Amino acid sequence: MVMATDRLNDFEGDYGADYDHLIRLVIAAPWAFCTDLRCPRQGVLSVQGSRSRMDRNGLRRMARTNWPWAWLAGVALALSPAAAWAHADAHPSGGFVAGFLHPISGLDHVVAMVAVGLWGAVLGPPALWVLPVAFPMVMAFGGLLGLLGVPIPGVEIGIAVSGLVMGLMVLFELRPSLWLAALIVSAFAVFHGHAHGAELPAGSNALLYSLAFVITTGLLHLVGILLGETRRWPGGRRFVQAAGGCVALVGLWFLEQALT
Repeated sequence: MVMATDRLNDFEGDYGADYDHLIRLVIAAPWAFCTDLRCPRQGVLSVQGSRSRMDRNGLRRMARTNWPWAWLAGVALALSPAAAWAHADAHPSGGFVAGFLHPISGLDHVVAMVAVGLWGAVLGPPALWVLPVAFPMVMAFGGLLGLLGVPIPGVEIGIAVSGLVMGLMVLFELRPSLWLAALIVSAFAVFHGHAHGAELPAGSNALLYSLAFVITTGLLHLVGILLGETRRWPGGRRFVQAAGGCVALVGLWFLEQALT
């Protein structure tokens, strides 16, 4: 341990400035890419431009621009105590894979998660990030209710309606105010989270399971955002609208199944 610490100190002493810049670059690079993706006139992969912006604004800018991911991590940490308490005797090695696969095991979940990202892309900043952050946060609360066995009526209907409504929002490019869009997304997130939490496999670790389905949800939102960014290319707007229409049709089909 002492030898490893000495080697690390020697490394930082010899390459301190470069090492610090590398860490800053790794942290800020994803946001710099997304910023350039939204502003093609600045260059999609303008590494030099991104580096100059980081050097000019420093860690203060990185702390501000990386808040969505820090917020998402905070959701998992906030959920962990109650989730661990709800299944304290669970096996610590299980649950993550089940939680990771659960959101993509049902088409009704997948289309709704992707639709959140699509709608955020249609609305543009700040909704581009607010919606994909608000959804997992509230979904984590719904997952906690499911883990604790708190009943919520009409969960399957709510999940189906979420796909139908958000698909229509994308199809017709509806642009409500930011607070209303976040409220709509958050309301549907409760149903999705409750379904995930209530279906925790027996003997699985609730904390790992919860963390995993939040991660998968975020990745599905990211897929929707990337698909939505095709709007800035020729034909991309129609493509996104068509995707919204497909989501709405899938939601309508699941709604018919839930009502029969």
